[in-house]
Amino acid sequence: MIYELRIYTANPGKMGALQARFRDHTTKIFERHGIKNVGYWTNAIGGRSDELWYMVAYEDLAARQKAWAAFGADPEWQKARAESEKDGPLVHHIENRIMNATDYSPLK
Repeated sequence: MIYELRIYTANPGKMGALQARFRDHTTKIFERHGIKNVGYWTNAIGGRSDELWYMVAYEDLAARQKAWAAFGADPEWQKARAESEKDGPLVHHIENRIMNATDYSPLK
């Protein structure tokens, strides 16, 4: 199992819309395409208030590549993205890291 940590920095005033898109659309579409939702977070103390952090999992890198290609081509995702961004993009930039669990990690 591999894990991907993604950090989205929302454009000013767009955090609520970004979270709504994940809550109402993205997480369900992820699962349909084999992207396992592990968790979603915002900063409570420290960090920036415009960041949404989340972790997803895949069997391996090939599964990740296949899943993201299918997700990006999904008509439901394309519609949800277009509708949520009718007043401008929600995300300023994205960081991501692919991580392997250590042999002592509870998540493997």
